[in-house]
Amino acid sequence: MSTTVTEGRFTDLLASEWIRIRSLRSVAWAIGLSGLLVVVMNIGAALTDHVKWFDYGESVRAGFFPHWSIDAAFSQGAMMVSFLAVSAIGAVLVASEYGTGMIRTTFAAVPARRTLMAAKLLVTAALFTVWGAIVATVSFFGSQWILSWHDVGVPITHPGALRVVTASALLAPLAALVGMGLATLLRHVASSIVAAVGLLLLAPALINSRQGWLIHVDNAFPMTAWMRLSDLSTDVPPPYLGLPGAWTVNAVWTTVAVALATVAVRRDP
Repeated sequence: MSTTVTEGRFTDLLASEWIRIRSLRSVAWAIGLSGLLVVVMNIGAALTDHVKWFDYGESVRAGFFPHWSIDAAFSQGAMMVSFLAVSAIGAVLVASEYGTGMIRTTFAAVPARRTLMAAKLLVTAALFTVWGAIVATVSFFGSQWILSWHDVGVPITHPGALRVVTASALLAPLAALVGMGLATLLRHVASSIVAAVGLLLLAPALINSRQGWLIHVDNAFPMTAWMRLSDLSTDVPPPYLGLPGAWTVNAVWTTVAVALATVAVRRDP
């Protein structure tokens, strides 16, 4: 890749973008607090099961392992909070520059807009991959340690357990990139967050996935894909989403988000 001095080297762009994110205290606090909240919600679900264990019926206790044990580690509510928080942070990282007008200065310093956006996307994806890995790992091992007090903790070596942890961790970079893509297109913080929440959370919630063709529509959303990947069952009847299809849905959303950001950034601010 050839660049001029004013365009800067790609490694310099990566470093500058990382410095910019670290300098935004509100973003740093949002990243830390959202991660803590998701972990607390997941471990809190396990604690609730521990406290109420003997209130459950004998049939519930007998069938608790392994599916309910995994559900406690990655509750749907916690994953929705993760989607909401991370997509909002991703949107803010881009839209705030447009809102303050700083993007004009950035483009003046780095005329290669697509290269600049590639650096933003890569740094943000790497940051939230680490964030997701930490949150998912702590949630899993913390919750399963608590559930092991009743001998229903799931080890990471259990078939499908590593897949669940991986899928839950990768929700974070996906949500961040979707937020960034929408923010590059809409260039406004509030509208970008609303659009991200609508696409990632509200739209799949409003669809009745038990009616005919709507099942296929519901299959196209990342939340549906995560729910399939977080299920320890290996086989589901068609037309419901299978494991390869679920991974494909997440890959397509990530690819589209990156493509949207790199195309929309070409427009003048």
